[in-house]
Amino acid sequence: MLYVVAWPMLAEADDTALRRLRAQYHPHEAELIGPHFTLVFGVPAAERQRLEDGLASLVGRRPFWFVLDRIVRHDSYLYATPGEGGERLVELYEQLNPTNGEPFEPHITLGLFAHAVQAEQVARIVERQHLPMHGRVEELALLSRDGEALEVMANVRL
Repeated sequence: MLYVVAWPMLAEADDTALRRLRAQYHPHEAELIGPHFTLVFGVPAAERQRLEDGLASLVGRRPFWFVLDRIVRHDSYLYATPGEGGERLVELYEQLNPTNGEPFEPHITLGLFAHAVQAEQVARIVERQHLPMHGRVEELALLSRDGEALEVMANVRL
């Protein structure tokens, strides 16, 4: 399966906080990949050329700032969403997924929880201790996932 992600550049303390949260509450994925915004979710390998062309069309776009300022609990997932800069991530998503039509909320997944109460407790702590977080998106990557292996197929600097 193929994915496209935007790598957030964060202050060292914020990056460390996100990595620790993911390691504690989403350990399986945290071992595989660090904090990121997913822009294309698990498409077949046959889509590789389309995605490479889509990424190439983004070269020359300007990098942009974002602010993670809200924690959201959806089902058993907990994630951080950007206010400022979120619209730019939506634009990238729509350009890379032109026929999808699904609503998209840019986010960085923080954890997966068995119980909603635990997710709510962690959400309150994260909001109080870590938000807002300011960052910048300067690079996108095309990734291939085969079971437990993740390979970078291409990188694009904005």
